[in-house]
Amino acid sequence: MKDKVRRGGGRNQAKTDVIGLTGRKDAAGMKQDEDTSFPVKIQGAGVEPFELQVHGFWLVQDTVMTLLSRDEVCPRSNLSLALAGTNLDPLAELQSLKGLKPGAVLRLVEEPYSARSVQLHLARVLELLRVSGPQDALREGRSPSILETLTHTQTPDSGITNGKSLKRSLSNTKTETTNQDGAPPEYLLPGSSDRPLMALLPQSSQPEVPGFLKDLSLSCWNPPPGHRKLQGDFLYITVVTMEGRRFDITSCPKGFFLNRSTEDVFDPRPAQSSPVCHCFTDVLCHISPAFKQTFTTLKNRPQLSPVEVMPTPYHTLSWLGPPCASRTHKNTFSRLGVDEQPGSQAPDWNEELQTARDLPHGNLEERLQRDRAVLQINSAFVRAVMQGAETVIDGFVEPVNGNPVDPAFLWGGLFMSQGAASAMFGGERGRRAAQRLELKGVQAYSNIEGIEGLHTLPTAIVDYRGVRLSAQGLAPGLEGSEQDQATAPASRGLLYGVNAGPQESPQRRQLLQLLAQAAKSLCLQRHVVVSPNSRQVPLFTSVDAQGLLGADGRFYILDVFRTFPADANFCPDVGTEGQSVIGEEESNKSCEEEEDEKKKGCVKEGWPENYHSESGLPKSFVHGLCRLKPELLQAFIQHKHCQFTQRVREMLDENGGFEECATAGDARATQAVRAACKEVGSVSDIIFEMRFNSNVFSPEVSFPPGESQSTKLQERLLREAASFIITHQIPAFVEYCLQSNEAPMDGASLKQTLHQRGINLRYLGHVINTISQSEHKERLRHIMRLVISEIFIRSTRRVFSSFIQGVDTPSLSAAVSHFLCCLFVPHFMPAPVGEETKKKSRRRGRAAGASESTPWSTLTGAELWNLVCQDAVETYNISDCLGSGPNHLVEHYGLQKLSLLREFCLKTGVQLRLKDYCLDNQNKAPIGPDDILNIFPVVKHINTPTVDASKAHRAAQTFLQKGLLDQAHEHLKEAAYLYGRVCDDLNPEACYCHSMLAKVAFLQGKAAEARSVQLKAVVISERVLGFDHPNTIQQYALLGVYAFAGGETALAQKCVLRARLLTLTVHGEDHPYIATLDSCLGLMLTGDQTGQYLKNALRLNTSFFGAINLHTALNQHMLAQWMCSKGDYRSAMTHEKEALTAFTTLFGEDHAQTRCSKEFLCTITKQAVKVERSLRQAGADCTEQTVECLSPTNDTVLEQMVLVTGIRRLTQSDRFQEYRQKHKELKAAVAKELGFKVTTELVASEAADGGEKNSDGETGYGKEAEDGGSSTVQKASESQQEQPVEETIVESTANGHVVEPAEQNHLEDSDRAGSGAEVSIVNGESEVRATGEETKSSTANGEVKSDAAANEMKSDEVNGDINGTPTSPSVLKSKGTWADIVSKAPVANGTAVNGVADKVTANGVAEG
Repeated sequence: MKDKVRRGGGRNQAKTDVIGLTGRKDAAGMKQDEDTSFPVKIQGAGVEPFELQVHGFWLVQDTVMTLLSRDEVCPRSNLSLALAGTNLDPLAELQSLKGLKPGAVLRLVEEPYSARSVQLHLARVLELLRVSGPQDALREGRSPSILETLTHTQTPDSGITNGKSLKRSLSNTKTETTNQDGAPPEYLLPGSSDRPLMALLPQSSQPEVPGFLKDLSLSCWNPPPGHRKLQGDFLYITVVTMEGRRFDITSCPKGFFLNRSTEDVFDPRPAQSSPVCHCFTDVLCHISPAFKQTFTTLKNRPQLSPVEVMPTPYHTLSWLGPPCASRTHKNTFSRLGVDEQPGSQAPDWNEELQTARDLPHGNLEERLQRDRAVLQINSAFVRAVMQGAETVIDGFVEPVNGNPVDPAFLWGGLFMSQGAASAMFGGERGRRAAQRLELKGVQAYSNIEGIEGLHTLPTAIVDYRGVRLSAQGLAPGLEGSEQDQATAPASRGLLYGVNAGPQESPQRRQLLQLLAQAAKSLCLQRHVVVSPNSRQVPLFTSVDAQGLLGADGRFYILDVFRTFPADANFCPDVGTEGQSVIGEEESNKSCEEEEDEKKKGCVKEGWPENYHSESGLPKSFVHGLCRLKPELLQAFIQHKHCQFTQRVREMLDENGGFEECATAGDARATQAVRAACKEVGSVSDIIFEMRFNSNVFSPEVSFPPGESQSTKLQERLLREAASFIITHQIPAFVEYCLQSNEAPMDGASLKQTLHQRGINLRYLGHVINTISQSEHKERLRHIMRLVISEIFIRSTRRVFSSFIQGVDTPSLSAAVSHFLCCLFVPHFMPAPVGEETKKKSRRRGRAAGASESTPWSTLTGAELWNLVCQDAVETYNISDCLGSGPNHLVEHYGLQKLSLLREFCLKTGVQLRLKDYCLDNQNKAPIGPDDILNIFPVVKHINTPTVDASKAHRAAQTFLQKGLLDQAHEHLKEAAYLYGRVCDDLNPEACYCHSMLAKVAFLQGKAAEARSVQLKAVVISERVLGFDHPNTIQQYALLGVYAFAGGETALAQKCVLRARLLTLTVHGEDHPYIATLDSCLGLMLTGDQTGQYLKNALRLNTSFFGAINLHTALNQHMLAQWMCSKGDYRSAMTHEKEALTAFTTLFGEDHAQTRCSKEFLCTITKQAVKVERSLRQAGADCTEQTVECLSPTNDTVLEQMVLVTGIRRLTQSDRFQEYRQKHKELKAAVAKELGFKVTTELVASEAADGGEKNSDGETGYGKEAEDGGSSTVQKASESQQEQPVEETIVESTANGHVVEPAEQNHLEDSDRAGSGAEVSIVNGESEVRATGEETKSSTANGEVKSDAAANEMKSDEVNGDINGTPTSPSVLKSKGTWADIVSKAPVANGTAVNGVADKVTANGVAEG
């Protein structure tokens, strides 16, 4: 199997396997790696001897792969290793080899070639000779890395680069710190409306590709005749050198040699004095001095870092292509034919994936190898899906079923189909939703940890040219033959499902056990339904799911598109009455109940009061597959758990209080738990347990009479969960956007933020209503702009899908450009086919009338706009929001047409030529057919887990929340190492990990390390997420800060200016993050532009956050500081007074920030008086001297930059600290009265240092600089030891989301000792039992992240992001500790899910 996995990646596999093994030896936490590292000497195979650092746990084949990537060995291949004259076993570990010790000599042995390995060797040589540049990535539709080109461009423009090839690795990248770039370009100044696309990517002036050969192709004498094949000839290759000479080369098992053939004569005998060379380049160097010289130069070039050259696991689309669509040079090597692999057998994707998943995982090294194998196979599967979609939809594959309505295709080991459009699910829209939900269901079952034996097929969905295809690996003989089914029906085929039939077998029992475990992890309820043949069938899944036993002996679950429960907001007419098969007595009872409800005028149980009149829900939707997201279910479970604990607390207080109930040992506690379970809707009456029925609100499903009570409870729960989106989650999202300066910036970040809170995109219309009804509507204009943009683009994409399906391939470019012109130019009309069109047609050699009959060419702008608006009304229930045309969006919401164009291209796969588009031109089509370079497939796929790396990452985040920088740094280094081993760092999670590692290193005082790691994070983000993704923008800004800290002012300015350029393109200038970037630019730049950026930042912060806000106050101070340097003390006093007012309101008069502001204001006042007096008495002679005294130092500027960008946040107010301290003291007193064992650190550990330690050196004002204050790096490095969490100075960000310092409760043990209940939390289920003596708390994964509602940090981690919010003091209870026992946050898969949003101020501090 290991050999199979090693071969699975094709010709790039050697390169892929190498990078994960090199450069990792310094990772923290990997003692095995550190202890077994030693050097060996490599000799033989015609290479110069060199030393290689190896690790004992490496396999011999891993060592060979590492060697093949070295410049000394490349491009040699087909090598093995020998020790003391004995060839080594490829699967043996180095540490198990006898005689292998530090300094030992390993010899490279040239192995004989096979026909296949010869092709792989030639492919490896050609890969080396093909010099790639930025334009090649764009031409292939891949997002390029611009950082290296940007870093080495010596032009003042931050965004425009000269396109030169990258010369040095990221680790060695340095720029001249003394370089003065001058003023930023005009289009990057505040207020500019220019959005030049040419500045985004390298220009087309890439260097000429060095000439290696004039031609390289298969010889006309190929393939070898039979008699030569029997003598070992594989291939005949023709080479034309740069000197103009022609040679024929023979490939054989020993290598390559010149033969005597010419164009006219076939003579395969070796030429005279022709050596047999094992490497193809050795022969070329022998026959061509020019090739030898150029090849030597190529091999001696500086080595690029792995993250720059490694292929990304998945395709990241670049919506912009090169300015020149045609190639700048001919492909000399395409005629060799090694890229084509005719006759290769289609891979069995399912078998490869399942075999990789079944690899042993007993220790860390085995788990890393398994995770890496799964990732490689899944990425290869996704690449095959992309290629297969293009092949199928372009018409190169015939359907296998002959059904024109629902064609199915077999290609490359893939089964691809559109799926049948069901009227019950909503036709075409329902079909697409089913494909998407099937992928989500497969992802959910794949993510379940601890369940082995339940398998899902490799699955992906792809959109291409308006068609959505679902692709899966071939199932392993599930259909079976009739004979097989007759002889052993229970041992193969359908074992589980509505149509499985009555059967009993060990295999079925085993499958049911696996499904029961999976249902527990997914919070799904076991229930019974009535099958079509009136038989009662127990289910753990939706009614569509099927459990099968494949021919390979594995259990598979299929058709999981309705795994998650229905969204009751969009199920208006479906209820128990239509689903239950009930008897006469129950029928009479239900009728009586219905009549009573009608008389009372009550709404159905579960909906809040006045819910329908206020929200307009429930209502019907365009398709019938509206399901709740798993994130919403977890948030709802936590919300219900809070209600449960609150209700238990209230009932205990009513029955004599918690103290009496805890010490009495009677049944009152148990009765309270039972009553609370019933009230909150727990499926159990003795423990808190939330499960959901996937088949409730499904009109075609019938339940037996015994399920009626359970079904009614499930309907109530699902109505409550659906209303929870409207009443809690959407307001929480709006509140987050009000407080954060890193709010969503484009459609991708908006979608991610909404999905983290469990909000489906069909609720975008309700988000608009919530914002419109908010009193802070103006402060939320950027979110309103994003939501309108997302609605517009998604509706446009659906219209475009229908439009493009009817276009023939030769007309695709013209049709797409015509569609875009109709979309962005108001009242655009198609040009009539007149004389000018006829002339163009004649020039192109086509008939003039060909375009007259094309339906797509008759589309007008007004018709398209009506279609888009109609779709938006049907889908999102909005009216008149889009207006009458694109100009309405621009004028009313501030949308940019360029941002809309970018969103459209990213969602549809369209790639445009890199040039500046004038989308406001009303007289001329802004986009022509030649501007449409390509249409790429857009794939959604399964994300494979990196379990150990994610655990280390989460552990680092926990330490970071506690303020333990050293431990966080070590765990982050370990996580970075593990990500490198699994995915070569080319993963979004790895990007967030490196960004956090850089931030922690910076706070520890390691500015150089922070800069180096952040360089890597930027490149990863550019290549994996996109060169203009919002996360890339933030990574550039952070890199600018770290570069500035290292004295590289020129690089820092370029990075922040590029971040501003990208933000302007993605969203526009009216966004809070522009204020952050402008504040940094105001601190970095010198000259008149400083004031422009600072004033613009103040204007934006004031408009988004108000005057009493930390961001605004810092801007006020920076402006005062800048005006002091200019001598304008009167204006500086005005701004500093505003800053002082804000700091006083936020932190109180005794806070260090307020004191420093007050001192700085006094200093300004004194200077102003001195200047005024000197002007009156003797003129302005001393003005210059006073200005110099108040100029900020570099340390002060850096400190302010660190605060502005959120690398470090100010601590909470002293008043809140005092409140928390009093609460802890009272809590300790209560615990002591109850006889709890009080630990010594209960009060002292967090209170001893108080706010004084916290407030030292927090501001970085000019006064601090005068007093010799140090920078953030120095201050942070002094406080790396363990400290109370509330005193931490760290707040990290991951993927643009803030990670607040969590408040950790030090009563974790003392509060639980001696109480009268036992609590266990398992996958979101909390169990309380009366014990009378002691309390126990446990979780399924061995940890509880939040402890007691009083000091609880609710954190939500999705895709590596953690959003934490301190609990508001208003909910802190000082009496009774039952909450500390039963109100543990439910934990699912080890991650607490953020439920109800807490009320926080703008700076992330809980209000006191």
